[in-house]
Amino acid sequence: MKKVLVSGAGGFVGARIMTQLADRYELCSFPKGMLAAANETAVQEHICRTQPDVILHTAAISDTGYSEKHPEESYRANVLLPLWMAQAAKRVGAKLICFSSDQVYTGLNENGPFAEEQPLCPANVYGRHKWEAEQRVLSALPDAVMLRATWMYDLPGYGLPIRGNFVLNLLTAAMRQQTVRFSCHDYRGITYVREAVEKLTQVMELPGGIYNFGSENDCDMYETALRACEQLNIRPDIEKQDWKRSLRMDGGKLRAAAGSGFSDLQTGLMQCLRDYGLQM
Repeated sequence: MKKVLVSGAGGFVGARIMTQLADRYELCSFPKGMLAAANETAVQEHICRTQPDVILHTAAISDTGYSEKHPEESYRANVLLPLWMAQAAKRVGAKLICFSSDQVYTGLNENGPFAEEQPLCPANVYGRHKWEAEQRVLSALPDAVMLRATWMYDLPGYGLPIRGNFVLNLLTAAMRQQTVRFSCHDYRGITYVREAVEKLTQVMELPGGIYNFGSENDCDMYETALRACEQLNIRPDIEKQDWKRSLRMDGGKLRAAAGSGFSDLQTGLMQCLRDYGLQM
């Protein structure tokens, strides 16, 4: 049984890894709160003591607004920390899987979908830091796998941490009779987090490199919200906006390397509802 060290084990993705994959791997984590303050030496010493076969690095400052206001904190969390993980993984011979983000595609004028080789010019601090992390990690450890993850969603339950996400935001707006706003010129993938966690079992076997990671979506976000509400059988007030952005990703590289890709949004959402007993 492989020993897998998970960073961010108390977070949105990390906590689901710890429960969902517990019967397939020997899972371990960093001490609670350690990564928020530890220096490079402490991080690497912990990894050397643990001697994992795989490191799943999910810890990050993922709030784009917070990163914009606190660039130094973002740089430490989103660039230096994954680099320290890569250097330690090299020392112990561990496979490193790092979560990057579709935010690296901000700033592009085309609508996509974008492949991993697309020249980039990220328009926000978070995207720039994730892009730099990809380059520095792969330079230090070419066998590392960098996952450009989409926006992920889940519903509250199972005692797991939850945060604002696409599906939860729609449900909350319907329940509270609030308005939600989506642009008809905004494109991005949205992924059921439990499917993403399940896919990590295949990711551990991938050759090093960058992979777009998540459900593909050809619809603009306004149309995506309307379709999701139809599936959820809810009718929140959805206001159409017209600002432009595209984070659409081409999942072809992952499909070719792993042998399968992600479900589309509608299929993933249906599975999510079944998992929570909301649909037969």
